[in-house]
Amino acid sequence: MVAHVSTVAFLGLEARSVEVQVHVAAGLPAFVMVGLADKAVGESRERVRAALSAIGLALPPKRITVNLSPADLPKEGSHYDLAVALGLLAAMGVVDAEALADYLVVGELALDGRVQAAPGVLLAALHAAERGLGLICPATQGPEAAWASGIEVVPAADLMGLLQHLKGDTLLPPAPAGEAAAAPAGPDLRQVKGQETAKRALEIAAAGGHNLLMSGPPGAGKSLMAACLPGILPPLTPAEALEVSMIASVAGLLEGGRISRARPFRTPHHSASMAALVGGGLRVKPGEVSLAHLGVLFLDELPEFQRAVLDSLRQPLETGRVSVARANAHVTFPARVQLIAAMNPCRCGHLGDPALACARAPKCAADYQAKVSGPLLDRIDLHVEVAAVSAADLALPPPAEGSAEVAARVAAARAVQTERYAGESVRTNAEADGPLLDTVATPDEPGRLLLAQAAEKLRLSARGYHRVLRVSRTLADLAGAESVGRVHVAEALSYRRRAPTN
Repeated sequence: MVAHVSTVAFLGLEARSVEVQVHVAAGLPAFVMVGLADKAVGESRERVRAALSAIGLALPPKRITVNLSPADLPKEGSHYDLAVALGLLAAMGVVDAEALADYLVVGELALDGRVQAAPGVLLAALHAAERGLGLICPATQGPEAAWASGIEVVPAADLMGLLQHLKGDTLLPPAPAGEAAAAPAGPDLRQVKGQETAKRALEIAAAGGHNLLMSGPPGAGKSLMAACLPGILPPLTPAEALEVSMIASVAGLLEGGRISRARPFRTPHHSASMAALVGGGLRVKPGEVSLAHLGVLFLDELPEFQRAVLDSLRQPLETGRVSVARANAHVTFPARVQLIAAMNPCRCGHLGDPALACARAPKCAADYQAKVSGPLLDRIDLHVEVAAVSAADLALPPPAEGSAEVAARVAAARAVQTERYAGESVRTNAEADGPLLDTVATPDEPGRLLLAQAAEKLRLSARGYHRVLRVSRTLADLAGAESVGRVHVAEALSYRRRAPTN
């Protein structure tokens, strides 16, 4: 007899249908798994054997063959355990095979028969909804699966309870609805003393989704201002929250089915590898740049990252996605992030201060800053120098304007962009390109002349030229202006990185 159970394989954020085919036939006792399974999938034989033993069942002394179809699709992970176990029980006649036909099954089995959490349940639930199937999943991930509305979710805590449910003896309770987690409280811009130019740049970055680089001595407040950014960004829309949660689900980071509408804020350490930052590994997982999708990727101490690791961000920053190519799979993850970076002007951090700067200046600064490639810096829209905070600034009372007031202006500017780009594939000014950018951001005649002169003097690349246009459009949105004027272009140019002179 051959039993069939539906499950899924994950390729990036794509769930592909997999059929678990279990055949039990006469012959020498054996348990064979075929279908391009990795080591974790192959080891499910022992987990299934132990889980069945825990509920008082033994494998028949026959030849058991499990095929994961299609056979040429790579299978990775432990979420196939439950589907293999149910297929085997159906082939043995313990479970009615027809009772499993309407379900898609994911879950890892413990040796004592418990059904444990596995990454990707939200994607599996959405795939089940597309196919018109129900979902059998771990009980702890029932709230996560419940976000895929319109499907029957069977949250199983253990194998015995699931068997009783399938036989109709004791029905399992339905999965509770997933929770919307509250945004974590962060620092407020009122905590930042002075630094008006840097705070203005932070507001512009938030309003248009632009990349920002802050350069200044240690203790100037760069990290604090970056930490304030989530507090002034608008919340995710429901569709964006689901998109972000799908990535967290594949990475196994979606706990208790709690979906948050706060934008991601990821701060990897400068020792992060290329696989950790852009994704990869033996089992391809999303990296920090994908986990920060539609949110903020903050890289502190930018030159301390390995140069090859930083340069791997070039493509994601330009295209909004990252493609990881391996011999057995090509996986693409979304990576539309807002890069916020901070760095010291030199290794000692006190360039220009005669009392503290090292004797190797300015060569020390040149060598240190050269660790970050020019093409990567060209992809950063806003460059701002953050000066050291004086004792007089620290003695001042907190500023009257905090994150709430800035967030209101940012929200108004984002609302204008949402209306402007309705029906387009872009969300913010930072994503506008090509004819669309020319349509929405072409400055008036004085602004056009200023930009043409500046492009020649500053030796702006074509990419740099277009990024000035995007920032100018954001400045006009913040000012409530219909068109981009000379004043907006002038301020946008003030944030561009100056090319080194020969």
